[in-house]
Amino acid sequence: MAERLHHRKSAGDTRAGATSETIYLPAVELPAQLPEEPIAIAEMASLFGITHRTLHFYEEKGLIKAGRVGLMRVYGQEDVSRMAVITACRDVGMPVAAIQELMEALKKVRSQTKADALFAEALLARQRELTASLSTTHHQMQQITRLLAQDKDEPQNARVQQAQRIGLTDVERRCLELMAEGYAPMRLARALDMSTSEIGRIEGEIIRKFDASNRFQAVAKAVLLGLVN
Repeated sequence: MAERLHHRKSAGDTRAGATSETIYLPAVELPAQLPEEPIAIAEMASLFGITHRTLHFYEEKGLIKAGRVGLMRVYGQEDVSRMAVITACRDVGMPVAAIQELMEALKKVRSQTKADALFAEALLARQRELTASLSTTHHQMQQITRLLAQDKDEPQNARVQQAQRIGLTDVERRCLELMAEGYAPMRLARALDMSTSEIGRIEGEIIRKFDASNRFQAVAKAVLLGLVN
C-alpha cells in the first residue's frame, strides 16, 4: 500500500551530514514486512531484489548513504524510502542521471504535495521519452518484418522450429509474456507469487535460452519468433 513518506532526522542521528530537518519523498509503495533499524546490507538487498553491488553503485552515485555499526554497513527507514523511489524510477527505465536530478530537487521541497508533484513531472518526462521512441521502434520492427519476408532462402517454418528448440517451460513462458508487457522484477514476483530471487533465476534462464545479453533483448527475440505478442 502506498504511503506518504517523509523522514525527520533526529538531533542524535550519527550519520554523516545529518541535520534536524524533514525530508519529503514521493508517495510510493514500500516493501512489505520492513525489518527494524538498523537494516543490514543483506536485508536491504533482499527487500528490493537487488545485489550488494547495486547498492554500492547507488551509494557511489549519491542516491543513498549507508551508516555504520562497527564494520557493518547499515541503513535506516529513510534509505528504504529512497530505495523505493529509486526502484520505481528504474522500473520505468529512468536513467540514473535523471534520478539524481530528482533526488537533488527533492532536497529543496518543503511539502509532501511538492514532492509528489516533482515525482509526477519526472514520470511524465519519462513517458514523453517512451512515446517518442515508440514510433521509431514500430518502424524498425516493420522494417525487420519486411526484410525477413524478402529472405527466400529460409523456409517459412524456420522461425517456428527455432522457437521450439528454445524449449521454454510453462513458468518461463508466462514470465516472458509479463516481461513483454513491461513487468519489472518486483511486479513479476507479485504476479507469479514468487520471491524476487526465484524471478531472477527464471529471467536468467530465459536470457540464456535466447542467447541474449539482457531481458529486453530476450523479449525482442521472442517477439520476432512469435512466442509473445
